[in-house]
Amino acid sequence: MASLASSSLMSPVKLCCLCLCSRTSRTLSAYGLGQRSLFSGKAAAAALCRQTNSPRWNGTRGFFSRGGGGGATEEQQTLEDIAKSIREQRYKRVVVMAGAGISTPSGIPDFRSPGSGLYDNLQQYDLPYAEAIFEISFFHQNPNPFFALAKELYPGNYQPNLTHYFVRLLHEKGQLLRMYTQNIDGLERLAGIPPEMLVEAHGTFATATCTVCLRKYEGEELRSDVMAGVVPKCPTCKGVVKPDIVFFGEELPHHFFKYLTDFPLADLLIVMGTSLEVEPFASLAGAVRSSVPRLLINRDLVGPFAWRRRRHDAVQLGDVVGGVRALVDALGWTRELNALMAAGAEKAATKTEE
Repeated sequence: MASLASSSLMSPVKLCCLCLCSRTSRTLSAYGLGQRSLFSGKAAAAALCRQTNSPRWNGTRGFFSRGGGGGATEEQQTLEDIAKSIREQRYKRVVVMAGAGISTPSGIPDFRSPGSGLYDNLQQYDLPYAEAIFEISFFHQNPNPFFALAKELYPGNYQPNLTHYFVRLLHEKGQLLRMYTQNIDGLERLAGIPPEMLVEAHGTFATATCTVCLRKYEGEELRSDVMAGVVPKCPTCKGVVKPDIVFFGEELPHHFFKYLTDFPLADLLIVMGTSLEVEPFASLAGAVRSSVPRLLINRDLVGPFAWRRRRHDAVQLGDVVGGVRALVDALGWTRELNALMAAGAEKAATKTEE
């Protein structure tokens, strides 16, 4: 698929690289999207097109949508209905989509908010605009701002919360097919969700690559340099070693395309803590079969839940952690989840002492 910059369509599209604060994402016309899109490859949107019927561009609603009016229909399901079916093992291939809303309760900072320590720290670099920190061309010119941010966000600085452990519990019960996350903070891994069960759509700090010779590294090999405020360099060629985070202008990680097999198999989709504004991730919410129930746990109605609810959709609005807790209570999993969280906290405390 050619760059969307060449498209004649003019619908505005909101983009935000990390989803740490999607409400401040800039609105760009399709002409600018070729420079700001989180994917520059050929397959992402084309593949999503093949997943849907009568595909058409629909701005911030997603790349492709089925036409028709919006609004909820009669006989909408509830969170309790979904919980009952999960408890009765009717859903054994659950796909979870998650964004920044599941990480902010862990204290992940917003680098765009004036007054925050991280924001103030980045001001010394005189960024032309906040998102420049995630532009690959800017990174090649000056990697220092990104590594100042990386020092704050590096895995281990923050701990998972109830939402992450809920997905872990879903996996342990054999009902998780895959979790698709927009977050790069690594909290899913810290919660004990196996890497093979994760699709980190915007990349990860767990691995890194030399920008010159392409030598691969484990993320932990960079930790000492990053924490010391030093830009990590490849010992082989002296090139800058960049964590495998997806920058504007870079290809999506190859494992993102697992959705081609995961979403047709899914029997339940849970969407939580995301604005569903960043493409192509946002369009995944419409990639499950029309008969598959979808549960939104979110502060606001977003994406297809706002403009095209399906009969089997369920919505739990409000605080994301509170919504997940309500689901866990309805499932009768509270004791098991608390045990997982306690074990995780103990493990983190032990590691800190070491």
